[in-house]
Amino acid sequence: MKNFLMGSAAILAVAIPNAAFAQSTGSSDFEDSIIVTGARIDNGVGGVKIPDSPKAKVVLGQEIIQAQRPGQTINEIINLVPGVSFTNNDPWGSSGGNFTIRGFSSDRISQTFDGIPLNDSGNYAVYTNQQVDAELIENVNVNLGSTDVDSPTAAAVGGTVNIKTLEPSDEYGVLASASYGNIIADGSGDRPYFRMFGVVNTGDLTGHGTKAWISASRLKNEAAFANYGKVSKQQYNAKIWQDIGDNGDFISLAGHYNQNRNNFGGSPLRANAITGDKKGRFYDIAGGYPCNVSQTSTPNACGTDFERRFNPSNTGNVRLNSRFTLTERLTFSVDGAYQWVKANGGGTTSANETFFTDSTGFSGTGNYNGSFYFGRDLNGDGVLGRVTLVQPSQTNTRRWVGIANLAYEIDDSNRVRLSYSYDRARHRQTGYAGFLDLGGTPLDVFPINDPVADAAGNALQKRDRKSIAELNQIAGEYRGQFFEDKLTVLLGGRMPFFKRELDQNCFTTSSGGFVNCVPEDQQAAYIATHPYSYNATTGRATGSALPQERKLKYDKFLPNVGATFKITPEISIAGSYAKNISVPSTDALYNAFIFPADSDAAYRVAETSDSFDASVRYNSSTVQAALTGWYSKYKNRLVTAYDIDGNGTDTNLGPVKKYGIDGSISYTPIKEVTAYLFGSYIKSEIQNDAVTGSCTLDSDIQLAGLCYVQDGVAYLRTAGKRERSAPKYLFGGRLQGNLGDFTLGVQAKKTSSRYMNDINGEVQTATTSTGVTKLIAPGAKFGAYTVVDLDVRYSLASLGMEKGAIQLNVSNLFDKFYVGSFSGGLDTLASSSSAFVNFGSPRAISASLIVGF
Repeated sequence: MKNFLMGSAAILAVAIPNAAFAQSTGSSDFEDSIIVTGARIDNGVGGVKIPDSPKAKVVLGQEIIQAQRPGQTINEIINLVPGVSFTNNDPWGSSGGNFTIRGFSSDRISQTFDGIPLNDSGNYAVYTNQQVDAELIENVNVNLGSTDVDSPTAAAVGGTVNIKTLEPSDEYGVLASASYGNIIADGSGDRPYFRMFGVVNTGDLTGHGTKAWISASRLKNEAAFANYGKVSKQQYNAKIWQDIGDNGDFISLAGHYNQNRNNFGGSPLRANAITGDKKGRFYDIAGGYPCNVSQTSTPNACGTDFERRFNPSNTGNVRLNSRFTLTERLTFSVDGAYQWVKANGGGTTSANETFFTDSTGFSGTGNYNGSFYFGRDLNGDGVLGRVTLVQPSQTNTRRWVGIANLAYEIDDSNRVRLSYSYDRARHRQTGYAGFLDLGGTPLDVFPINDPVADAAGNALQKRDRKSIAELNQIAGEYRGQFFEDKLTVLLGGRMPFFKRELDQNCFTTSSGGFVNCVPEDQQAAYIATHPYSYNATTGRATGSALPQERKLKYDKFLPNVGATFKITPEISIAGSYAKNISVPSTDALYNAFIFPADSDAAYRVAETSDSFDASVRYNSSTVQAALTGWYSKYKNRLVTAYDIDGNGTDTNLGPVKKYGIDGSISYTPIKEVTAYLFGSYIKSEIQNDAVTGSCTLDSDIQLAGLCYVQDGVAYLRTAGKRERSAPKYLFGGRLQGNLGDFTLGVQAKKTSSRYMNDINGEVQTATTSTGVTKLIAPGAKFGAYTVVDLDVRYSLASLGMEKGAIQLNVSNLFDKFYVGSFSGGLDTLASSSSAFVNFGSPRAISASLIVGF
């Protein structure tokens, strides 16, 4: 292990008294000025706070965050929020995971970092293993079902998660933590985990509110299940803060850099994912390890296992937050950020050393029908055969974000604000190939650094495209208080203007997004032999659509209104309505390039929704409780399925209705005990049957009665079915005892069963038209599961180390075996070669020593 800066902002930093629970600085300031003015500061109960705002929100603070395993992703921690379901790909939070809110996947949830969006600018995904170290988080706000009016998001129909980092402390302080852990499950063997974290708070450097902190962390662990794979993660953060006057004005500049090196941790879908049999969950990869790649013209399996796929990422951002009082009643805030991403994921390919030739007479190099053709001897054996190469899908992103708010206080009870949000991302997606070493490991996990070229020097690719995702948004909001501040009203709306500039440099060959990537010096010959045609009557395209550029625009006025009413100082009711929009991902837009730009078939409509919430709440110094009913109606429900290589396929499910109930209560009867219970019921109902390509006799889907043909058109029986991956219910709780220097916590979460596809198919037996009985797999239903975690913390204050502690964390205490995340699609078969699963994290234990001054 290398040396690290010592410290922990989690203990040393001083939290802002009236902690902000919205997204941007402007949203936080605007909400606090109305709701908190003149009221008792309410910091929640047991680290859980339910803000008394029109929208349904839950905020987790430092008390509950620091009880979780050091190094854990914040998305695992918010698994304690009603409506949220998170599955971790390893116990440590460094291998990624999958989460939903009210059944919506992460690409429909806006996750922000000090008000700045973290979702991928192309497919809107959230990468949970790249989040900021939890020790630096002051609180995390989960907004269930809607977003703030100034949020620069393209897809937040399912809610928002806002991570707020700590303000630097006024006092100098240093603290460091070191953690060791291991998986302790039957058959696991030795799979160690190491982590170090440190932070330094400078204190007030000038006597005028100039203060900063700087931190670093390093983490390493072994693969959770396979005998191959390691995770290495390092992260660096810094923030400098300048107070301006004594009325809350400030300027803050922060930086973040995260570097991950990890393998894919899942596996192709296996029978025990359905049966729940623990045997075989710890396994050796099929291709063997160590191994040697073939030196002949015929490749072997060395290096091709799913678990030997790499998923490296280098991500960073620089963030600005600020607030200025212009007059006694007029305030101005600006948030901004620059972000960059270099990341890829994917496996190997059996690349051809020959030229590509087809029946048209064309011959050349490039990537055709998913295979590389280099036209030269790559391994030097003197024979033109095939060679195993790595071929990940590479993404480079450069992104600028800005949010400006101007708020005017009309009087003590009425306030308005105007907002402008800007978000521009340059999204470059490539697919170069790279060489493996003799042991089957890539020479460079980023082949873009030194790509394999053909004899003419062309660096061949499996994809080659660039997109500009741009948003200009204006918004306005009014908040007022009436009847002696008992009634708070919100009236707002936003008008986003989305623009997508798409540049496809390959030839599109199908509506599924398949492309042929032809080097520029051979494109003329390819065009001449592969003419493109489109039949406007049938809507069918044939041939190869030319490389081309397109521009698309989406805009819609989105009202956002709500109110709260205090029945008593402790009891209130609230309601809100929001219209949301989700713009199609770049994958969906590129897939339409097979159709002419001016045709109806080429246009991809945006998903829109109308969402309603109604809550009753009870807030006191000992109780935080809420019960919320919600209803959402969707048009053009867009869902994305990813295959084993991470390639996306989008489906429009048409109208979908969703509704449910979220509830939670946090109670501290005495200062030594805190109890927290939460739960959710989620109903998801697809309204229409989906059109499909065919309903083949004796196919698995036809035998299960999940498709039919009407008037010559084949349909899937999706009407009345649940959306895939959406659990029906979630509930759990946490019990914490504070006994002198000891803190003991036990928490549990139960998640209901989930379907693999939207037709809700299951593995079953069926009889064919010829009378043969056989096992069919028109999908899968993954069983319900319950996970229990334990944490123990011993303060070293009585030993003279006020900021020190020893902490023990045990996750999945009873070693429950279950399926965490999984692939799936509209009608994905459980027997599909692209189907894969990530098993839930096995039982693991870690111990952490925290020291500081």
